[in-house]
Amino acid sequence: MAKKIKPNLSMPQIINMSMGFLGIQMAFGLQNGNASRILANFGADVHELSWFWLVAPVTGLIVQPIIGHMGDNTWSPLGRRKPYFLIGAVLCAIGLVLLPNAASATHMMAANVLLLAVLFLAMMDASINVAMEPFRALVGDMLPKHQGTLGFSVQTILIGIGAVIGSYLPSWLTKLGVSNEAPEGFVADNVIYAFYVGAGFLLLTILYTIFTTKEYSPKQFAEFEDGKEVVEEPSRFTDIFKDFASIPPQMKKLGIVQFFSWFALFTMWVFTTSALATHHFGLSPKDTHSVAFNNAGDLTGELFAYYNFWAIPFAFLLTPIAKKIGKKQTHAFALAFGGLGLISMYFIKDINLLWISMVGLGFAWASILAMPYAMLIEVIPQRKMGVYMGIFNFFIVIPQIINGLFGGPIVSKVFGNYAIDYIVVGGGCMLLGAILTMIFIKSDDETPKEIEEEIKQVHF
Repeated sequence: MAKKIKPNLSMPQIINMSMGFLGIQMAFGLQNGNASRILANFGADVHELSWFWLVAPVTGLIVQPIIGHMGDNTWSPLGRRKPYFLIGAVLCAIGLVLLPNAASATHMMAANVLLLAVLFLAMMDASINVAMEPFRALVGDMLPKHQGTLGFSVQTILIGIGAVIGSYLPSWLTKLGVSNEAPEGFVADNVIYAFYVGAGFLLLTILYTIFTTKEYSPKQFAEFEDGKEVVEEPSRFTDIFKDFASIPPQMKKLGIVQFFSWFALFTMWVFTTSALATHHFGLSPKDTHSVAFNNAGDLTGELFAYYNFWAIPFAFLLTPIAKKIGKKQTHAFALAFGGLGLISMYFIKDINLLWISMVGLGFAWASILAMPYAMLIEVIPQRKMGVYMGIFNFFIVIPQIINGLFGGPIVSKVFGNYAIDYIVVGGGCMLLGAILTMIFIKSDDETPKEIEEEIKQVHF
């Protein structure tokens, strides 16, 4: 059987297969903007927040490689990756409904409210990972390599739209008259209703992708590889360790850059609400129930919406910029802007000007979601796309686990529970990631012809 080249996909086809990511990131945006606030409402101290947030990277560490490996060996009537989209979306939607209602469920289940909230958060995170990893692999499955940057850029645009909606939703509901005041031990109504909307939107977008996208069959994959048809085989957990031992050198170098990028992002997600409350609103670190604290929580969601908003136009520019200066230079440029954005939050005291800090974060976020993966799919085999995408996630979750273990004690013991100083540390880590990108990552391998194909698709 002769080897064939994957056909280019049209822009509508790429959008259809990535639409579910919009719903996933709406859920992710709700979680990132509100999880610390919810846990604080339930009684968590600022130095404990990073420990509770550990459930996110730990579940990702476990779930993504397993789901990737299983997806590589799954051939069902529904497809190769789509069964996992659906299962993850349904479970995540349930988690979105349960998390802000943990205090009410506590009375029915006779459980500790913080423990129950963390369990619901873990359920959400595991489900998001079940749904998210196959979307990364789907780009590698469906697109020829020269369309890789385009595919991940489209995903980034949809991620940005979903995250803007999710991040801003509680604030929008407040402006519509829904209360953002939380009785002691409970979560404000604007957050609860925002999570309900997110659950419904997630299910709708996942179903849209499932019904509009047809995956390649095993026979078609064989034609794109070496003529040897891929057959279904049992998913053996031990194979993941064998694959991990043989990851390509370029993947290891990208992993080092990812480490510092995601260390910075985790710092921002966990500590922004506390940083704003103390540094910009002048509150005590212990004040977690006042109207001012919940205003800081609303502002966090708005700022996270801003950086996701700025990621959208920059995602459109990723492919032409990469054509002009190269992929690694594009990524380093974006990370540098992101690091400066985080550091600037310390110096910008006027909350009405903090959106300026989010511009650089938007550039970094767009690149982090696209460029490492565009560089990665060039060096990993087609048949291992899922498991290697899952293994690559190790370099995302391990820095978050390390940060989760030590970030809280550092904020407490070194910075006296004033989290803004640790936000500056996160900015420094992102700047270091930019430097390491230039040092470690090889130059682009694309030919001018391949890049031109991407540009044509961008303007389709």
